[in-house]
Amino acid sequence: MMEGRWAYLVHLLGWALPVIAFQLGMLFWHYRERTGAVLRAVLPPAFMVGAYLSVADHLAIAAGIWNFGEGKHLGIYLGKVPLEEVLFFLITSVLVSLGLALFTALWSLREARVP
Repeated sequence: MMEGRWAYLVHLLGWALPVIAFQLGMLFWHYRERTGAVLRAVLPPAFMVGAYLSVADHLAIAAGIWNFGEGKHLGIYLGKVPLEEVLFFLITSVLVSLGLALFTALWSLREARVP
């Protein structure tokens, strides 16, 4: 496994970006002309949840509940939270939101086929 300052970011993007690309591809395929409206409905709440989790993480780090080992991230912080951790919260929220939109799309297809 990769070690060092770039490890967290590389692993985060390595597992998340292919899944997000797949989700977006399926979203574009299913919603076609409504894709922009779906993204405008799905992404703002995802970013709000990611921001909320980042603030909660900041407060926990500031209170000394946990910390991040030195040399395991780039050293760029938003408040007391490493950039990679903020990206983790944002990416995870986007994955869940896109997944829910796709689940809803699949469910509507299923419902349309049931007599």
